[in-house]
Amino acid sequence: MQVTYWLEHAWLDTYVEPGVVLETDGGRITAVRKEVATPPPGATALRGLTLPGLANAHSHAFHRALRSSVQVGSGTFWTWRDVMYGVSARLTPDSYHALARAVYAEMALAGITAVGEFHYLHHGPGGTPYDDPNAMGEALIAAAADAGIRITLLDTAYLASGLVDRRRGATPTQHQQRFSDGTAQTWAERVSLLKDREYARIGAAVHSVRAVPASQLPTVAEWAGARSAPLHVHLSEQTAENEACQTAHGCTPTRLLADHGVLGPQTTGVHNTHLTAGDISLIGSTQTGTCMCPTTERDLADGIGPAVRLQQAGSPLSLGSDSHAVIDIFEEARAMELNERLRTRTRGHWTAAALLRAATAGGHAAIGWPEAGTIEPGALADLTTVALDTVRTAGPLPRLGAETAVFAASAADVRHTVVGGRQVVRDGVHVLVPDVPQALARSIDALHA
Repeated sequence: MQVTYWLEHAWLDTYVEPGVVLETDGGRITAVRKEVATPPPGATALRGLTLPGLANAHSHAFHRALRSSVQVGSGTFWTWRDVMYGVSARLTPDSYHALARAVYAEMALAGITAVGEFHYLHHGPGGTPYDDPNAMGEALIAAAADAGIRITLLDTAYLASGLVDRRRGATPTQHQQRFSDGTAQTWAERVSLLKDREYARIGAAVHSVRAVPASQLPTVAEWAGARSAPLHVHLSEQTAENEACQTAHGCTPTRLLADHGVLGPQTTGVHNTHLTAGDISLIGSTQTGTCMCPTTERDLADGIGPAVRLQQAGSPLSLGSDSHAVIDIFEEARAMELNERLRTRTRGHWTAAALLRAATAGGHAAIGWPEAGTIEPGALADLTTVALDTVRTAGPLPRLGAETAVFAASAADVRHTVVGGRQVVRDGVHVLVPDVPQALARSIDALHA
């Protein structure tokens, strides 16, 4: 399918260009023409600032059902986790599909064109496999297709409830039985049944060093390495995880992962919050990525990760909405910079362009779509258009569009979303899911009925 778009303003990685024509064919950009003042005949006009599609590099779709309910009272990460377990216990393949379809449609409305779904809810109650052992993963893939966005299913090994000693982990709890395949080899056999398709790719994840015993880590890393698939891991999100790892193994989680072949250019550590100088050096020297999720990290009072030092050490940055306290990649980008300003009392750690790269090309690379995230010939025709005439974005000169997008805009300012050359959101309305708020309300209400 050939489609031509006229972009009123386009962010071309380092600057904003007015009047840009994109020609697309087969879901990719085939030509970029500048200095076109008005839409050519037959072209679809995208008015506002068009960026490459945004990538949400870390998502747990079912956590969307926790929004607001976990804001009642106080608590810790661990009390939040108990509420999360309650929701996970009620999900079926059908109800998970309905919820994820609505969540991914919300992402499309926020300008997100691809999601890395960190998926560990694999089995039925009590850990009994479904007739299709990947029924829950297939439900997520189908949900993304129905919502019109790309997905990387980061199928997650989750085998233990905590660290016991150097050789073994604790038996999964009742709630965690749905997550566990028993061994990494059994996990690998199940995940090998999943296949890539046009809008979906299969990756891997280690939930955390507390959930995958050290002896099982190489199996997961080798599975991903053999397929050149992305490999993600929750890393040092909590100080309790670091302390338990020191007790069991006499080293940090980062060192443990490095010693068992998990770190490397295909790997992304999620959060990377509580790191030593040696950890930062290990992550950077192996070119392991860092996915920051600031809205979740602040919602759970986890802390502020050393993103500046990680990037300086050689770790590529990406962004995710994680628990979906909000779904807004502009807010994630803004928060990464503003959190660092509060911590250091200095400004300007990243330019707006650098933050947009983390939100676009950096995120797509982290989840295994390196051909997305730029506006250039050969790239996937995935686009996000931000309105420049709302109460948040009106006023600044268009040439300051990158700064406006990062430091003023929100998900509510997304006007159009294009995936594979096809409009998924047009004038702020999702063209495949007619009423996204209703879809969210119904799917979440069903879990509490």
